Amino acid sequence: MRKSMSVLGLLLLLLPTTLAFAQPDSSPGIDAFFGVMNNYLATVIFFDVMPGEGNMPFIVAWLIVGAVYLTCRFGFINVRMMGHAFQVIRGKYHSSEDKGEVTPFQALTTALSATVGLGNIAGVAIAISVGGPGATFWMIVAGFFSMTAKFTEVTLAQMYREFRPDGRVMGGAMQYLSRGFAEKGMAGTGKSLAILFAILCVGASFGGGNAFQVSQALGAVQNELSFFHDFPWVFGVLMAGAVGLVIIGGIKRIAHAAEAIVPTMVFIYLTACLWIIFSHASDIPDALSLIVTEAFAPTAVAGGLIGVLVQGFKRAAFSSEAGIGSAAIAHSAAAVKYPVRQGFVALYEPFIDTVIICTMTALVIILTGVYNAPEHHALVEASKGAALTAVAFGSVISWFPIILSISVVLFAYSTMISWSYYGERCWTYVFGEKFSMLYRIMFLMFIVLASLVSANNILDFSDLLLLSMAFPNFLALYLLQDKVADALKAYMTKLRSGEMDREMH
Repeated sequence: MRKSMSVLGLLLLLLPTTLAFAQPDSSPGIDAFFGVMNNYLATVIFFDVMPGEGNMPFIVAWLIVGAVYLTCRFGFINVRMMGHAFQVIRGKYHSSEDKGEVTPFQALTTALSATVGLGNIAGVAIAISVGGPGATFWMIVAGFFSMTAKFTEVTLAQMYREFRPDGRVMGGAMQYLSRGFAEKGMAGTGKSLAILFAILCVGASFGGGNAFQVSQALGAVQNELSFFHDFPWVFGVLMAGAVGLVIIGGIKRIAHAAEAIVPTMVFIYLTACLWIIFSHASDIPDALSLIVTEAFAPTAVAGGLIGVLVQGFKRAAFSSEAGIGSAAIAHSAAAVKYPVRQGFVALYEPFIDTVIICTMTALVIILTGVYNAPEHHALVEASKGAALTAVAFGSVISWFPIILSISVVLFAYSTMISWSYYGERCWTYVFGEKFSMLYRIMFLMFIVLASLVSANNILDFSDLLLLSMAFPNFLALYLLQDKVADALKAYMTKLRSGEMDREMH
């Protein structure tokens, strides 16, 4: 308790300095900074690998090929083991030999709290506005194949995790890049890639895991409370205080918060989606037909088929984070006896996040027609995806934008507390445990700063940093896939023989 109060006290001392940077006059300068960074990063990871007409960014192709390859490599494990994964989540295979900081379910909800968020609300609306209804089809396809990428990275995170003297777990792509490459005789390369991944993750935590969340949540709240139009920094301060109360306690407090928040907010959001979808029941066949048709023969979409495919995969990657390596950090703390077991649990992340929730949002956007309505063009141009989704809900349920605004804030909040853990673990990997609190303070200050930065540049900056993490991460997945295959084979042998059932306590 004293530790929490002292850190919050430090935040209050630093608040005047933070607000000095977060004045309206400084916003164009901050926005310009994001714009410059976007230009440099985009030339590196978004160069076109598609010959002839169309545009296929390297990093999107990297994710597509990797996810499809791993799905085939492991014999469509994303379909075969869903039932077993559900039993693990229910706690059926708990063992006295399980070792970790949180339960498998808590690790799943922590990772889901980072992925089930504004990517599902704001990101989907933006994808359909830019790529058309066909982007929905490619989001679903990406979500299906991404399940195996998530399985692979989480299994590796469990294999290579390290228990620190204080009992905390250090796991994730940083660990399997450095230690896994060292086993292959490439210690220097692995260490360099691990540091690169950690730096990108820290940057993404400030961008996609923080600034983007604050900006989109603020946009939705401003529609209902005009006070925040004039004083947006107040929203930033309130969010910083709420986030600080949780993240100071580390992964265990974050896991408990996520375990309580995630199921509730998902239930409320999906209930509202289903209400609107069934309100347009007669239009559902046409909407589904439009999604499939536009996926292969899009009209008025820049880049044609490739353009809509890229939008779908790009949004799916930003939403589920499969292949990015971020969620592996949370899953590495799960208490399980076999690394593969937590990999099975992770299969549910892209399924829940992308295949179910993103699809529900997409149907709401398409059925209500807000994505191409001229009166909402300004929201599309400003990348105000959360506000556009609020309009879609409001067109059917007049009072629901208020509930959606609350949901958006909860989604943003849950994402921020999980991403603060990802960033803090990566920061600690580079600088050491004694500097972990410095990162948390910086993260809280950045929430206030983010309340005054343009959504366009934040969205681009977040995409670039987040997607960049896939490059070093997938190199490890390719290099270490045989270890995952061997562990999977051994696990399946024990499962079929009944040995797993005899181990339960």
